[in-house]
Amino acid sequence: MTSTVRPVVHRPELSDFLRNRRGRITPAQAGLPSSGRRRTPGLRREEVAVLAGVGPSWYQWLEQGRDIAVSPQVLDSVARVLRLDDTERRHLYALAGVNPPLPDAAPGTAYCEGLQRLIEAWEPRPATMLDRHWNHVAWNESARLALGLPGADRNCLVGFFRHQGLRPGGGRARSWKQIAPAVVAAFRASAAERPDDEGFREVITELLRTSPEFAELWARQDVRELGVIVNEVDHPVVGALRFESSQLRLPARPDLTVMFYNPLTGTDTSEKLAWLLSGRAE
Repeated sequence: MTSTVRPVVHRPELSDFLRNRRGRITPAQAGLPSSGRRRTPGLRREEVAVLAGVGPSWYQWLEQGRDIAVSPQVLDSVARVLRLDDTERRHLYALAGVNPPLPDAAPGTAYCEGLQRLIEAWEPRPATMLDRHWNHVAWNESARLALGLPGADRNCLVGFFRHQGLRPGGGRARSWKQIAPAVVAAFRASAAERPDDEGFREVITELLRTSPEFAELWARQDVRELGVIVNEVDHPVVGALRFESSQLRLPARPDLTVMFYNPLTGTDTSEKLAWLLSGRAE
């Protein structure tokens, strides 16, 4: 005998949230003609139902928190009528017991000088910024000198597998064989979040075509978060640089990830970075 785990629906909170947001939308904002004075502000339940394309009784049951089936498509329609932003829409999903969609970048929030200052503040340690497809979009001076950015390949994963300096025996990353499985598994996790994203498909197709090592690791079907990893870079001037690298996701820009590289304790990596930044290596 098997048991089915039912999603948790926060019925009182769902009811309060929908009533509150319905009361904030005027008929004019919803594109409805004015019908004189109203006893309560905002839209009527029947108006929300019509504008969302659902039955009036169904919407009333939803707002009352009754045990009814809901779909992401219908919740999106209700969210559109109630003019919910991305955070509010995801909150509606959670209250209704439906897995929330992935967050979108805040409208009008572009890569800016503030984000550049964030990674520059990590000096003298390297820091880079990747988009959701692992393309380099920014880096600080330490990353340029220590990691060889921007390099020939804009995409971090493509460069990891294709650039000769990052291949085993190529002299740049001594720990390549150890970290490669984790890197591929983390990229699969990122791609799985957006299965219809063409950008991920392009990276995967390119590497399957050009890298037997990637194809072998991709076939394992491993998936995991990257977490903190230790990687060793063999710099052509100062020799071995050893880092702990970790990631920071930005709530305002969920499509961006900041990669922080921290010199490994007990190594001379910090001193070598300081020497590189002093300009004596160029």
